[in-house]
Amino acid sequence: MFDIVIWVSVSKAWSIEKVQNAIIQRLKLKVEGGVNEVETAQLISNELGGLRYLLLLDEVWDPFDIHETGIPNNDKDSKVVFASRFRDLCYDMDADELVNMKRLSEIDAFKMFEEKVGRTMKNPSIIPIAQLVVRQCAGLPLLIDKVARVFRKKDNIHLWRDGLRSLQRWPSIKIQGMDEVLEFLKFCYEDLDGEDKKVCFLYGALFPEDSDIFVDYLMECWKAEGFLPNVDEFRDARDRGHNILHDLINVSLLERSAMKRHVRMNKVLRNMALKISSRVLDHKFLARTCEGIKEVPMEEEWASASRISLMDNDLCTLPAAPNCTNLSTLLLQRNYNLMMIPDSFFLSMQGLRVLDLHATAITSLPPSLSCLTHLRALYLNSCTRLIELPSSLEALVHLEVLDIRRTRIISLPIQVGSLTQMRCLRMSLSNFGAGNPISKVISSISLLEELIIDVEPNTLWSDQVMRTITEEVSTLTRLTSLTFSFPKVECLEIFVRSSRLWKDLSFTFQFSVGICNSVKYHILDYFEYQSCKCLKYANDEGIHPAISEILTETEVFELIDHKKILSLSDFGTENFSKLRACSVDGCKDIICIIDGNVAPPCAFEWLERMVINNAPSLQCIWKGPVPVGCLAQMTTLTLYNCPVLKKIFSNGLIEQLYELQHLSVEECYEIEEIIIETENPCLDPTTLPSLKKLVLHDLPKLISIAPDDLLIWPSLERLDIASCPSLLKLPFTGINAINLRSIQAEESWWPTLVWLDNAMEQRLRPFCNFSNLSP
Repeated sequence: MFDIVIWVSVSKAWSIEKVQNAIIQRLKLKVEGGVNEVETAQLISNELGGLRYLLLLDEVWDPFDIHETGIPNNDKDSKVVFASRFRDLCYDMDADELVNMKRLSEIDAFKMFEEKVGRTMKNPSIIPIAQLVVRQCAGLPLLIDKVARVFRKKDNIHLWRDGLRSLQRWPSIKIQGMDEVLEFLKFCYEDLDGEDKKVCFLYGALFPEDSDIFVDYLMECWKAEGFLPNVDEFRDARDRGHNILHDLINVSLLERSAMKRHVRMNKVLRNMALKISSRVLDHKFLARTCEGIKEVPMEEEWASASRISLMDNDLCTLPAAPNCTNLSTLLLQRNYNLMMIPDSFFLSMQGLRVLDLHATAITSLPPSLSCLTHLRALYLNSCTRLIELPSSLEALVHLEVLDIRRTRIISLPIQVGSLTQMRCLRMSLSNFGAGNPISKVISSISLLEELIIDVEPNTLWSDQVMRTITEEVSTLTRLTSLTFSFPKVECLEIFVRSSRLWKDLSFTFQFSVGICNSVKYHILDYFEYQSCKCLKYANDEGIHPAISEILTETEVFELIDHKKILSLSDFGTENFSKLRACSVDGCKDIICIIDGNVAPPCAFEWLERMVINNAPSLQCIWKGPVPVGCLAQMTTLTLYNCPVLKKIFSNGLIEQLYELQHLSVEECYEIEEIIIETENPCLDPTTLPSLKKLVLHDLPKLISIAPDDLLIWPSLERLDIASCPSLLKLPFTGINAINLRSIQAEESWWPTLVWLDNAMEQRLRPFCNFSNLSP
């Protein structure tokens, strides 16, 4: 592919001269003494100017202008690839594309370990132990290399078993080569600019290794601990927290989880964080998570710890009165058998700031709770046996976060209204009696910024109770986020009329209107949004002005089991100007999603994701003309169970979908062609330039994906086809779909395909992952 490949390890102690010297040696150029950097750069440029080169720059720590070294621009499709721990550096060096290097899979990690260890791995009794050894390396090549160097010296199973036990105890004991890895990783920690980032990173070690940590929760803990100083409002604290989180991810100390809005800390970095904390007197951690422990740690361990995490265990009891004067965080969540907290348990925890008891079996809180005068965050959610909050709660004068969702608490003590520092309240309305003065308590919390009131779908409330609660919530003047279920549109109308906040740019909401089987916003799972404006509208009919008005601010819209509308445009296309995600489910009367005859220019211009489920009357996605700029940002289109739908891309629609990455069509029994030639004459070969994944399931009449193998499919990576028996030809040639790497299909279907030549079939066959299901 290239005339020459040049590899340069830039490293921390880099200079232009050192990079130039490495390039010169690879080019075998002779440079006379006394030549300066500018002259050397010209020599390199002259040599590479006529070549197609690949320059690999490894371990880049600081941004620099590669042209200063003499690397020229040329028209021969040369490439420069650089590797760095710092994402921001990639932007500073004007990278065209960022590739996130994930940790090795278990298969690749074991393969690397096997190669490094060598002949010892021929012993079959060693292999099961080796797999456990590799698992301890968390997919990090650097660590796999070091561990393999140690284990290649072990020539019998006894040494291997002992080595595994030692590895499982690291870093509490010294192991050859391992401390070197820790010191290397610790350098990234030491290089963080600011103590706030360091303590925020260390805090992640309180959670189980490789577990998903909810970002909002993590930031609440950071704020409660005082890691985000000089910010009082929750919105500002979250902004500061996201800035720190970005920096920690940027230097690879934390990583984004596969679950949206979650992060993870891998095993090795967690070990490093625990070791660092053990060396600091006032930051020692006692973190024993997911170990199945039934007995609490020794009291001296409690006394020396500043933060304790015993989450996800089998604790049944707690010590009567542990000496914990330095304790600031106590995490006991998901100890499902923990039924009681001793009366005097909190006596010496005056400095406690974060207390998480969620998903335990406690039935009450002890009197000593009143000692927690510095407590900032209290999590009791999913304590399904907890029946009341004690009146002593009023002693928690600094409490900012209280979560009592999914408990059996049937009344909100009037004392909650005296918690003047409360900024975030989360509760479930379902268990509260109709005569409980809940709304008067809420309206008295004057600094409240974030309010979540869950209402179970089957909860029946009188119109007057819901009207009263709605009116009281509308009086809160500091709210920046509200999650609330309105059983009827009329209640929403009261809020829209009474509240002055909901149109504010900084105000976010998740409103559910009508009776729905679930309060979850499923479409949100696909977005990185930490906060957004969502509307779920279910089991109603026709158009209501309050809904149309809320839609003007809505970013995520879910329409469920709605009747007597023919398209979303009936709500007023102009009201969808901020929409980024849309789901239509079970709407029997809808015949099209968008009516282009009433659509203004650039309609739905910010829509990224559209999901259509169970639409029995749907005939098309877009009816009529398609103005330029419409759907220009859409990345995902999913169609499921639309039994009369015949065409997906009506005239001109497909040409707008520059950003479409994922197209899924399932159980649409009348679809014969995905891209219909008569609907899309003179189709440009570069159509759908961003499409990466195409899913086609249960389409019995499908005979064609695209006409005449016209499209280039430049980005297509994955094709997933099942139960499409009439599809006998794929739209690929020897030169298109160059990035296709995976074809999921039924093994019995593959031999039925017709090929232009055998070379095409041979090219695609290695990418197939066959299932044995019959079409």
